[in-house]
Amino acid sequence: MKRTLSLLLACALGLGLLSGCAQDSAAKELTAEPIKLTDADMMAHALEVQTVHAALTDFGLDLLQKSRDKEKKATLVSPLSVALALSMTANGAEGDTLAQFQEVLGDGASIEAINVACRALTVVYRNLGGSTKCSIANSLWVDPEGQIRDDFIGKCRGVFDAQVFSAELSDPGIVKDLNGWVSKHTNKMIPRIINEPFNENTALLLVNALYLKNKWLYEFDPLATYERVFHHEDGSTSRMDFLSKHDTELSYINGKGAQGVVLPYDDGRLAFFALIPDEPSGLGDGTPFTMNCTPTELLGYWLNTLEGGDLSQLINGREDTPFLSFDMPKFTAEWKGNLEEILPLLGLEDAFVNGAADFSSMGDNPYGYYIDKVIHATKIEVNEKGTEAAAATVVAGNAGAAPPPQEGVTLVLDRPFLYGIVDLYTGVPLFLGTYE
Repeated sequence: MKRTLSLLLACALGLGLLSGCAQDSAAKELTAEPIKLTDADMMAHALEVQTVHAALTDFGLDLLQKSRDKEKKATLVSPLSVALALSMTANGAEGDTLAQFQEVLGDGASIEAINVACRALTVVYRNLGGSTKCSIANSLWVDPEGQIRDDFIGKCRGVFDAQVFSAELSDPGIVKDLNGWVSKHTNKMIPRIINEPFNENTALLLVNALYLKNKWLYEFDPLATYERVFHHEDGSTSRMDFLSKHDTELSYINGKGAQGVVLPYDDGRLAFFALIPDEPSGLGDGTPFTMNCTPTELLGYWLNTLEGGDLSQLINGREDTPFLSFDMPKFTAEWKGNLEEILPLLGLEDAFVNGAADFSSMGDNPYGYYIDKVIHATKIEVNEKGTEAAAATVVAGNAGAAPPPQEGVTLVLDRPFLYGIVDLYTGVPLFLGTYE
């Protein structure tokens, strides 16, 4: 019988101290000889790694666009977490299936280069400066009937530092075990990722957990937080607290039909950005609205014209600029959705098709393997001190900037906008979302 795969990813970005709950698990931890990347491997693929970084930016934006299009509501995804779990999975793929992983995750780069990029990013993020704390954890949960190969397990251990557990994936006990592992490695921000065991044909779970603790380089003054109206995507309004800065200098973004800011964290590498599409001429002044969308659909219209390269160009083109005032909501957002219909739209088609998927490097089941479902859940909080967020994913198988005004910029994010957390060095997005 064709065996299905389950990949579970969980990631969290938070302000709380890194900690975890003890795991009371019936699952048995296994050992396998890790197959590690050598220094020569890292050097040999150094040039390809830049291609992978650009591809991951494209992947992240595409993932957000397609997820939002499907749900038609505010969306939040963690491209980094999804990419790390999919990269582990790609190491078990062959033929056209592998080629699709390479195209989606690396713009055609070799699987070796994707591994090197993932490894390098993991090492860097675990050793960020400032007050940032980062934990990236991976694990494999192998069903005794899964027939998963030792060399695949060894590669996941060596490249991704994955823990390996043996467990009956269709047994009710897996719910407690898996939720406990995810809760521990997300500082309890994702206390529950599954509610029921997997089907009896599930061969393997691949799990990623990411936890970040970040603070702004320059915090918002709590005394400057005030209440004002936000205009939601559905046309409704609500009053909420806004974070505010006045008479200051910020990194300003202006171009591609939008403007915004980059707010660095104190680690010197990661940053939060927010981009709000330009309000078309005619909106609010009685003249006709000429774009091919209604005023309340402006964010979606603009977002779907944006490409990964555009996002990188905007962020890289930021300029330190005097601001008269900057205001954005102090908010908490959550999202959960299925990605098994979305990832094929990004190019991962064969992996989800029984009979077309080729994971022959993953295991020895004569009927092969394929991915059945992908569930992604996220949460983020933005406040005066920094950002706090969490995300979880289950994959189950059966132009130049315009010059700012000389007197200073006034920017109020009081209608739907795009936001995210990015690596300023590589452009790789850790989180991307829309606030609507």
